[in-house]
Amino acid sequence: MPDTLIDARSINTYYGASHILRGVDFSVARSETIGLMGRNGMGKSTLLKSIMGLVPPRSGRVTVMGKDMTGRAPHEIATMGIAYVPEGRGIFGNLSVVENLQMAARSGSTNAARARAKAGQDWNYGRVLDTFPRLKERLGHGGQQLSGGEQQMLTIGRALMTNPDVLILDEATEGLAPLIAREIWRICALIRESGISSVIVDKNWKHVTRITDRNVILVKGQVVFAGTSTELLAKPQLLEQYLGV
Repeated sequence: MPDTLIDARSINTYYGASHILRGVDFSVARSETIGLMGRNGMGKSTLLKSIMGLVPPRSGRVTVMGKDMTGRAPHEIATMGIAYVPEGRGIFGNLSVVENLQMAARSGSTNAARARAKAGQDWNYGRVLDTFPRLKERLGHGGQQLSGGEQQMLTIGRALMTNPDVLILDEATEGLAPLIAREIWRICALIRESGISSVIVDKNWKHVTRITDRNVILVKGQVVFAGTSTELLAKPQLLEQYLGV
């Protein structure tokens, strides 16, 4: 099993003539939690979409589990053990909570996922509901009947039902009430403890750095900082300059 699960090198991504990502390097190691930071419009979501094949890079290379997946279809990348929770959530509003979860259920396609299943540590229906007790109370509700926070819990739970090796979470707590946001951070910490690697995008750098091993800051499509949470917190001038603290 490779130690580096995602390795993106020299990524250049465009929207039409607009050059969004400029030679970005980004990697995710096994059991690592990474914060992807930057102000709005700096390229964070574009980097995630480039990795997932939703916006193929014009140049550069994306390797997943040691296999070149540059330009491959999103569903092919997902089957390599990558789960993506996009900004805006993307739940199926006409399906119930139960149906949203069950339609995503699979045992996982990688050796690491199979090892977790053999050890009884896989993410099954019961474990997801134990982790998200609010969803357990709303099993028959349609996705469109849930609050924004409950929809976010459902999208994370649905992603976990695929038993991924990497969970990518774009705008983890965007627009959520503080009480619900705290619940999402609790769940992110549980995911880290379970051994699943995570990439978390969120504007609240204080919460992000409490659970991340490393952080990457993007400014105008370029990496301006890559280092541990301890290193970042020791440089308040960077937080002020690039995150507007």
